[in-house]
Amino acid sequence: MANIQKKVYERLVLALKKFQPVLATAKARDVNESDTVIIVTDMLSEIFGYDKYSEITSEFTIRSTYCDLATKLNGKLELLIEVKAIGLELKDNYVKQAVDYAANQGVDFVILTNGVIWKAFKVAFTKPIDQEMVFEIDFSQLNPKKTDDIEKLFLISKEGWMKSTLYDFHSQKQVLNRFSIGAMMLSDPVIEVIRRELRKMSPDMKITAEQVREVVSQEVLKREVVEGEKVDEAKKKISKALNKLSKSKTPKQNVAVDKVDVVEATDEMETVVE
Repeated sequence: MANIQKKVYERLVLALKKFQPVLATAKARDVNESDTVIIVTDMLSEIFGYDKYSEITSEFTIRSTYCDLATKLNGKLELLIEVKAIGLELKDNYVKQAVDYAANQGVDFVILTNGVIWKAFKVAFTKPIDQEMVFEIDFSQLNPKKTDDIEKLFLISKEGWMKSTLYDFHSQKQVLNRFSIGAMMLSDPVIEVIRRELRKMSPDMKITAEQVREVVSQEVLKREVVEGEKVDEAKKKISKALNKLSKSKTPKQNVAVDKVDVVEATDEMETVVE
């Protein structure tokens, strides 16, 4: 997470304290969508730091439909925000609507919110268009005294956006997920490390890499972690990282694969995650 300037941190803390009771009152009154949009606009300005008059646009038109709010920096559309009434549950069809808005405009991220719950999605420009939830914020559960909670707010603040913090957070999440870790555990360097450590425990026993891989894939990891499209994608990224690492080493260095290789390969993965 990028360092947060003191004045930005203080703004996030003070504004969070201000809006938590506002949201609680609005939810108790079950205010409608239009009133929720007004609250969210104020939150974008006072909490997240966007200028209400030049950097927040309402009812942004995309192909004859409307997205409730959008942020613009230096004239460029950055975030689309789809707002629902504060009492509504944020259902999947609301997510699809918001993501379709973003895909039509070529925007990478979309926020779906009812004021209390804020969900950030990364748009995947595939066929069909898909999305991945990057994080969720529940304002009723945030603690102004917890740094982790304030850092969550910073992700979609103007200052955080200028530092590409949300992009960095998404890239880190792609690496630190069960599919990437599962694929890494089944990669040759990791399997070889496990095999060698097992041999130390039983020097007289013959243990092959395939035997280790079979146990890890069938008995240690869950099936959904080792099978499917997301697993295949993670394997490709890891393979690319390992190949890049291998080519960067001399033949002599390449003979032995040790634990350092695994750490370096993991670091390399971060550079290939888009």
